[in-house]
Amino acid sequence: MDRFASLSAFIAVIDHGGFAPAARRMGVATSSVTRQINALEDRLGTLLINRSTRSVTLTDAGAQYLEDVRRILGELEEADRSVCEAEGPPSGVLRVSVPVAFARLHVAPTLPGFLRRYPDIQLDLLATNSIVNLVEDRIDVAIRLGALDSSSLIAKNLAPHSRIVCASSDYLGEHGTPVSPEQLTDHNCLTFDYETGGATWHFRCGEKSKTVRVRGGLKATGSEILLEAALGGAGIILMPTWLVGPDIAAGRLVQILGGWEANPSSSTGSISAVYLPSRRGAKKVRAFVDHLIEEFGSPPYWECE
Repeated sequence: MDRFASLSAFIAVIDHGGFAPAARRMGVATSSVTRQINALEDRLGTLLINRSTRSVTLTDAGAQYLEDVRRILGELEEADRSVCEAEGPPSGVLRVSVPVAFARLHVAPTLPGFLRRYPDIQLDLLATNSIVNLVEDRIDVAIRLGALDSSSLIAKNLAPHSRIVCASSDYLGEHGTPVSPEQLTDHNCLTFDYETGGATWHFRCGEKSKTVRVRGGLKATGSEILLEAALGGAGIILMPTWLVGPDIAAGRLVQILGGWEANPSSSTGSISAVYLPSRRGAKKVRAFVDHLIEEFGSPPYWECE
Protein backbone atom coordinates (compact mmCIF):
# COMPACT_ATOMS: atom_id res chain seq x y z
CA MET A 1 0.00 0.00 0.00
CA ASP A 2 1.27 3.47 -0.93
CA ARG A 3 0.85 5.21 2.42
CA PHE A 4 0.92 8.76 1.07
CA ALA A 5 -1.50 7.93 -1.76
CA SER A 6 -3.91 6.40 0.77
CA LEU A 7 -3.69 9.41 3.06
CA SER A 8 -4.26 11.79 0.14
CA ALA A 9 -7.27 9.73 -0.94
CA PHE A 10 -8.65 9.83 2.61
CA ILE A 11 -8.45 13.64 2.68
CA ALA A 12 -9.94 13.90 -0.81
CA VAL A 13 -12.97 11.77 0.09
CA ILE A 14 -13.77 14.01 3.04
CA ASP A 15 -13.03 17.29 1.29
CA HIS A 16 -15.13 16.43 -1.78
CA GLY A 17 -17.96 14.62 -0.02
CA GLY A 18 -17.66 11.10 -1.37
CA PHE A 19 -15.60 8.44 -3.13
CA ALA A 20 -16.77 9.26 -6.65
CA PRO A 21 -16.15 13.05 -6.39
CA ALA A 22 -12.73 12.38 -4.88
CA ALA A 23 -11.89 9.97 -7.68
CA ARG A 24 -12.89 12.51 -10.33
CA ARG A 25 -10.76 15.16 -8.67
CA MET A 26 -7.79 12.79 -8.45
CA GLY A 27 -8.26 11.50 -12.00
CA VAL A 28 -8.58 7.84 -11.01
CA ALA A 29 -11.32 5.22 -10.87
CA THR A 30 -13.71 5.21 -7.91
CA SER A 31 -12.75 1.60 -7.23
CA SER A 32 -9.13 2.69 -6.81
CA VAL A 33 -10.05 5.23 -4.13
CA THR A 34 -12.26 2.63 -2.39
CA ARG A 35 -9.39 0.11 -2.31
CA GLN A 36 -7.01 2.71 -0.87
CA ILE A 37 -9.38 3.67 1.95
CA ASN A 38 -10.22 0.02 2.71
CA ALA A 39 -6.52 -0.84 2.84
CA LEU A 40 -5.84 2.13 5.13
CA GLU A 41 -8.62 1.10 7.53
CA ASP A 42 -7.45 -2.53 7.47
CA ARG A 43 -3.91 -1.47 8.35
CA LEU A 44 -5.13 0.74 11.20
CA GLY A 45 -7.67 -1.81 12.39
CA THR A 46 -10.44 0.79 12.72
CA LEU A 47 -13.18 2.38 10.66
CA LEU A 48 -12.39 5.93 9.57
CA ILE A 49 -15.39 6.73 7.36
CA ASN A 50 -19.07 5.88 7.72
CA ARG A 51 -20.47 5.04 4.27
CA SER A 52 -24.06 5.48 3.14
CA THR A 53 -25.72 5.72 -0.26
CA ARG A 54 -26.01 9.51 0.09
CA SER A 55 -23.03 10.69 2.09
CA VAL A 56 -19.83 9.90 3.90
CA THR A 57 -19.09 11.01 7.46
CA LEU A 58 -16.11 10.63 9.75
CA THR A 59 -16.09 8.30 12.70
CA ASP A 60 -14.64 9.69 15.94
CA ALA A 61 -11.36 7.95 15.14
CA GLY A 62 -11.50 9.29 11.60
CA ALA A 63 -11.98 12.88 12.77
CA GLN A 64 -8.85 12.76 14.93
CA TYR A 65 -6.91 10.92 12.24
CA LEU A 66 -7.90 13.49 9.60
CA GLU A 67 -6.53 16.35 11.72
CA ASP A 68 -3.22 14.54 12.20
CA VAL A 69 -2.96 13.56 8.53
CA ARG A 70 -3.56 17.13 7.35
CA ARG A 71 -0.83 18.37 9.65
CA ILE A 72 1.66 15.69 8.61
CA LEU A 73 1.10 16.09 4.88
CA GLY A 74 1.17 19.86 5.25
CA GLU A 75 4.53 19.68 7.01
CA LEU A 76 5.89 17.35 4.34
CA GLU A 77 4.71 19.68 1.58
CA GLU A 78 6.28 22.64 3.35
CA ALA A 79 9.55 20.73 3.77
CA ASP A 80 9.60 20.09 0.02
CA ARG A 81 8.92 23.76 -0.70
CA SER A 82 11.58 24.93 1.72
CA VAL A 83 14.23 22.79 0.04
CA CYS A 84 13.18 23.95 -3.43
CA GLU A 85 13.38 27.65 -2.55
CA ALA A 86 16.43 27.43 -0.27
CA GLU A 87 18.79 28.76 -2.90
CA GLY A 88 16.50 31.27 -4.56
CA PRO A 89 14.18 34.19 -3.76
CA PRO A 90 10.80 33.65 -2.04
CA SER A 91 8.40 31.97 -4.43
CA GLY A 92 5.22 29.95 -4.76
CA VAL A 93 1.62 30.38 -3.62
CA LEU A 94 1.19 32.26 -0.34
CA ARG A 95 -2.24 31.90 1.28
CA VAL A 96 -3.03 34.66 3.77
CA SER A 97 -6.11 35.21 5.97
CA VAL A 98 -6.91 38.76 7.17
CA PRO A 99 -9.95 40.32 8.92
CA VAL A 100 -12.06 42.20 6.37
CA ALA A 101 -11.78 45.81 7.53
CA PHE A 102 -8.10 45.51 8.44
CA ALA A 103 -7.40 43.96 5.05
CA ARG A 104 -9.06 46.83 3.22
CA LEU A 105 -7.51 49.62 5.28
CA HIS A 106 -4.00 48.41 6.04
CA VAL A 107 -3.05 45.31 4.07
CA ALA A 108 -4.43 45.94 0.58
CA PRO A 109 -2.55 49.25 0.18
CA THR A 110 0.76 47.44 0.83
CA LEU A 111 0.20 44.66 -1.71
CA PRO A 112 1.36 46.39 -4.92
CA GLY A 113 4.75 47.06 -3.32
CA PHE A 114 4.97 43.51 -1.99
CA LEU A 115 4.18 41.96 -5.37
CA ARG A 116 6.71 44.19 -7.15
CA ARG A 117 9.32 43.24 -4.58
CA TYR A 118 8.58 39.50 -4.78
CA PRO A 119 7.39 38.74 -8.34
CA ASP A 120 7.77 34.97 -7.86
CA ILE A 121 5.14 34.87 -5.08
CA GLN A 122 1.50 34.28 -6.03
CA LEU A 123 -0.58 35.82 -3.25
CA ASP A 124 -3.94 34.26 -2.38
CA LEU A 125 -5.60 36.53 0.20
CA LEU A 126 -8.72 35.48 2.10
CA ALA A 127 -10.54 38.43 3.71
CA THR A 128 -12.75 36.99 6.47
CA ASN A 129 -13.73 37.78 10.04
CA SER A 130 -13.85 34.07 10.88
CA ILE A 131 -10.98 32.45 12.76
CA VAL A 132 -9.76 30.03 10.14
CA ASN A 133 -8.11 26.69 10.82
CA LEU A 134 -4.67 27.05 9.27
CA VAL A 135 -4.32 23.33 8.63
CA GLU A 136 -7.76 22.63 7.17
CA ASP A 137 -7.86 25.82 5.10
CA ARG A 138 -4.22 25.48 4.02
CA ILE A 139 -3.40 28.99 5.24
CA ASP A 140 0.28 29.94 5.38
CA VAL A 141 -0.14 32.99 7.59
CA ALA A 142 -3.13 34.65 9.30
CA ILE A 143 -3.45 38.14 10.75
CA ARG A 144 -5.13 38.11 14.17
CA LEU A 145 -6.28 41.13 16.20
CA GLY A 146 -6.01 41.36 19.98
CA ALA A 147 -5.29 38.67 22.53
CA LEU A 148 -4.42 35.26 21.11
CA ASP A 149 -5.74 31.97 22.40
CA SER A 150 -2.96 29.77 23.66
CA SER A 151 -2.02 27.40 20.86
CA SER A 152 0.87 25.79 19.08
CA LEU A 153 0.95 28.55 16.46
CA ILE A 154 3.97 30.79 16.05
CA ALA A 155 3.02 34.47 16.56
CA LYS A 156 4.90 37.52 15.30
CA ASN A 157 3.96 40.94 16.65
CA LEU A 158 3.14 43.39 13.85
CA ALA A 159 1.79 46.35 15.84
CA PRO A 160 0.05 47.22 19.13
CA HIS A 161 -3.68 46.66 19.43
CA SER A 162 -5.50 49.30 21.46
CA ARG A 163 -8.98 50.82 21.59
CA ILE A 164 -10.22 54.31 22.31
CA VAL A 165 -13.56 56.03 22.90
CA CYS A 166 -14.43 58.75 20.41
CA ALA A 167 -17.21 60.73 18.76
CA SER A 168 -17.63 63.53 16.23
CA SER A 169 -17.29 67.13 17.31
CA ASP A 170 -20.89 67.69 16.15
CA TYR A 171 -22.17 65.05 18.56
CA LEU A 172 -20.06 66.35 21.44
CA GLY A 173 -21.08 69.93 20.71
CA GLU A 174 -24.75 68.99 20.95
CA HIS A 175 -24.64 66.50 23.83
CA GLY A 176 -21.54 67.46 25.79
CA THR A 177 -18.27 65.62 26.36
CA PRO A 178 -18.17 62.91 29.05
CA VAL A 179 -15.25 63.41 31.42
CA SER A 180 -15.63 60.14 33.34
CA PRO A 181 -16.68 56.63 32.28
CA GLU A 182 -19.87 56.82 34.37
CA GLN A 183 -21.14 59.73 32.27
CA LEU A 184 -21.34 57.44 29.22
CA THR A 185 -24.67 56.18 30.55
CA ASP A 186 -26.15 59.56 29.62
CA HIS A 187 -24.99 59.26 26.00
CA ASN A 188 -25.93 57.40 22.84
CA CYS A 189 -23.28 54.69 22.52
CA LEU A 190 -23.10 52.71 19.29
CA THR A 191 -22.47 49.01 19.89
CA PHE A 192 -22.14 45.65 18.19
CA ASP A 193 -25.31 43.61 17.80
CA TYR A 194 -23.90 40.55 19.59
CA GLU A 195 -23.80 42.61 22.80
CA THR A 196 -27.34 41.74 23.86
CA GLY A 197 -29.11 44.03 26.31
CA GLY A 198 -26.44 46.69 25.98
CA ALA A 199 -22.67 46.59 25.95
CA THR A 200 -20.33 46.52 28.92
CA TRP A 201 -17.30 48.76 28.51
CA HIS A 202 -14.39 48.43 30.91
CA PHE A 203 -11.92 51.16 31.84
CA ARG A 204 -8.71 51.38 33.82
CA CYS A 205 -6.69 54.36 35.01
CA GLY A 206 -3.73 53.43 37.18
CA GLU A 207 -5.15 51.45 40.10
CA LYS A 208 -8.73 52.51 39.40
CA SER A 209 -11.10 50.49 37.25
CA LYS A 210 -14.65 51.17 36.08
CA THR A 211 -17.28 49.04 34.35
CA VAL A 212 -20.07 50.84 32.52
CA ARG A 213 -23.19 49.41 30.93
CA VAL A 214 -23.81 51.53 27.84
CA ARG A 215 -26.81 51.70 25.54
CA GLY A 216 -27.72 53.48 22.34
CA GLY A 217 -29.92 53.69 19.31
CA LEU A 218 -27.78 51.61 16.97
CA LYS A 219 -26.35 48.11 17.01
CA ALA A 220 -24.57 46.70 13.97
CA THR A 221 -22.59 43.65 12.94
CA GLY A 222 -19.68 45.54 11.42
CA SER A 223 -17.24 48.02 12.89
CA GLU A 224 -17.23 50.11 9.73
CA ILE A 225 -21.00 50.62 9.97
CA LEU A 226 -20.64 51.96 13.50
CA LEU A 227 -17.74 54.14 12.40
CA GLU A 228 -19.76 55.76 9.61
CA ALA A 229 -22.61 56.42 12.02
CA ALA A 230 -20.24 58.05 14.50
CA LEU A 231 -18.72 60.20 11.77
CA GLY A 232 -22.24 61.38 10.99
CA GLY A 233 -22.79 62.48 14.58
CA ALA A 234 -24.95 59.57 15.73
CA GLY A 235 -23.10 58.78 18.94
CA ILE A 236 -20.02 57.51 20.77
CA ILE A 237 -18.00 54.46 19.72
CA LEU A 238 -15.31 52.28 21.27
CA MET A 239 -13.02 51.20 18.44
CA PRO A 240 -9.43 50.10 17.73
CA THR A 241 -6.97 52.80 16.79
CA TRP A 242 -6.17 51.06 13.50
CA LEU A 243 -9.76 51.80 12.46
CA VAL A 244 -10.31 55.32 13.84
CA GLY A 245 -6.75 56.69 13.95
CA PRO A 246 -6.92 58.43 10.55
CA ASP A 247 -10.25 60.06 11.46
CA ILE A 248 -8.82 61.28 14.79
CA ALA A 249 -5.79 62.73 12.99
CA ALA A 250 -8.00 64.48 10.44
CA GLY A 251 -10.31 65.91 13.08
CA ARG A 252 -13.35 63.97 11.92
CA LEU A 253 -13.50 62.26 15.33
CA VAL A 254 -12.42 63.41 18.77
CA GLN A 255 -10.95 61.07 21.38
CA ILE A 256 -12.60 61.28 24.79
CA LEU A 257 -11.70 59.83 28.19
CA GLY A 258 -8.07 59.91 27.10
CA GLY A 259 -6.81 59.27 30.62
CA TRP A 260 -8.59 55.92 30.76
CA GLU A 261 -7.48 52.70 29.07
CA ALA A 262 -10.56 51.31 27.33
CA ASN A 263 -11.47 47.61 27.47
CA PRO A 264 -8.00 46.70 28.78
CA SER A 265 -8.65 42.95 28.85
CA SER A 266 -9.79 42.73 25.21
CA SER A 267 -7.11 45.15 24.09
CA THR A 268 -4.35 43.02 25.58
CA GLY A 269 -2.20 41.52 22.89
CA SER A 270 -1.29 42.88 19.55
CA ILE A 271 -1.92 42.72 15.86
CA SER A 272 -0.14 39.48 15.10
CA ALA A 273 0.84 37.29 12.20
CA VAL A 274 0.40 33.64 13.15
CA TYR A 275 1.55 30.56 11.30
CA LEU A 276 2.18 26.88 11.85
CA PRO A 277 5.56 25.74 13.18
CA SER A 278 6.07 23.97 9.85
CA ARG A 279 6.06 27.39 8.13
CA ARG A 280 8.73 28.81 10.44
CA GLY A 281 11.47 28.59 7.83
CA ALA A 282 9.38 29.49 4.78
CA LYS A 283 10.93 32.43 2.95
CA LYS A 284 7.61 33.60 1.53
CA VAL A 285 6.02 33.76 5.00
CA ARG A 286 8.98 35.65 6.43
CA ALA A 287 8.96 38.02 3.45
CA PHE A 288 5.27 38.87 3.91
CA VAL A 289 5.50 39.34 7.68
CA ASP A 290 8.63 41.51 7.42
CA HIS A 291 6.97 43.57 4.68
CA LEU A 292 3.98 44.37 6.90
CA ILE A 293 6.19 45.30 9.85
CA GLU A 294 8.15 47.65 7.62
CA GLU A 295 4.99 49.20 6.12
CA PHE A 296 3.19 49.66 9.43
CA GLY A 297 6.17 51.24 11.20
CA SER A 298 6.84 51.56 14.93
CA PRO A 299 4.71 53.07 16.28
CA PRO A 300 2.29 52.23 13.45
CA TYR A 301 1.27 55.10 11.20
CA TRP A 302 -2.39 54.93 12.30
CA GLU A 303 -1.76 55.57 16.00
CA CYS A 304 -3.25 58.78 17.37
CA GLU A 305 -0.82 61.46 18.52
